[in-house]
Amino acid sequence: MAYRSISPSVIRRLPRYYRFLQDLKNQGITRISSSELSRRMGLTASQIRQDLNCFGGFGQQGYGYNVDSLTLEISKILCIDKNQKIIIIGMGNLGRAISTHIRFDNKGYELIGLFDQKESLIGQVVHNLPIRPMSSLDEFCKENKPTAAVLCIPKEAAEALSYKLVKLGIKGFLNFSHYDLGLAYPEVSVENVHFGDKLMTLSYNMNNKNK
Repeated sequence: MAYRSISPSVIRRLPRYYRFLQDLKNQGITRISSSELSRRMGLTASQIRQDLNCFGGFGQQGYGYNVDSLTLEISKILCIDKNQKIIIIGMGNLGRAISTHIRFDNKGYELIGLFDQKESLIGQVVHNLPIRPMSSLDEFCKENKPTAAVLCIPKEAAEALSYKLVKLGIKGFLNFSHYDLGLAYPEVSVENVHFGDKLMTLSYNMNNKNK
């Protein structure tokens, strides 16, 4: 089922709900009220109810939410069960850290390929995958059909490479390049990650928290 009319801000909160619910499951908690969940997450109970009501509610009056059931429902909404194929391009420090320390398998993805243009990196094995040369990208994509890509490349390389990847069937980007792909490809799903923007936002909040 598609939820095209749901606010993007609601969608952005869903992974956080999922993460907190997974923690509750690990603690052996089987049910929770919206007020208790709000206390743990720093949201209001009404906000939680409004968000979840966008997808059908899932709670019971006087009972709250069944943790297992709600976790499963949110995983379905986020399509975590789809096992989409993803590749990483750019295996410098950032790409290596992402491939090593982020679990893709419990977030709806199968990491199938690593790529870089630096000769000294080609053939190195990271997280059980060899780093492949960029010259093999076309053939690899045509054979293995990845649908998502993580870009850990310089800004100046992003435009041409992203165009090529879209032509090769990539439908979604997690983009660390500082080139705003969403402006160029409105038909493709893009998450632009700007660490600098986050640091400046943090600076503002730190200096204005008690004003």
